Amino acid sequence: MRIRHTLGAAAGAALLVMALPTSASAAEGTFTYEYRSESRALQTGKLVDPPSEQCITLDEADDPKEVPPAHSPVNDTDETATVFTDPGCEGESLDLEPGEEGTKKLQIRSVVFHDDSDEDSDED
Repeated sequence: MRIRHTLGAAAGAALLVMALPTSASAAEGTFTYEYRSESRALQTGKLVDPPSEQCITLDEADDPKEVPPAHSPVNDTDETATVFTDPGCEGESLDLEPGEEGTKKLQIRSVVFHDDSDEDSDED
């Protein structure tokens, strides 16, 4: 009887460990942008250590019918940031390399971070 309980507990523990999520990769650093608040005051938004390979719609610019787009993005992360003109990583896009910044004319609503170093090493 004791062996059955021990085996059952061990099997349950193994299933629990397998069910735990693995750590997702993230861009290290900060991505900042400017946006207008509801009172029309200029504000600065930021994403700190954002997840990689995941579309992020900027909360402050998520509804094209209600709020203006964000602008002036600064990519101070260690990954390339692809910014988009529409929510959900849709519309026109532009890559901002690490350390690169966009102007006030670059209006964005979403962004995705990705590491291009693997692709670069394939070209050699």
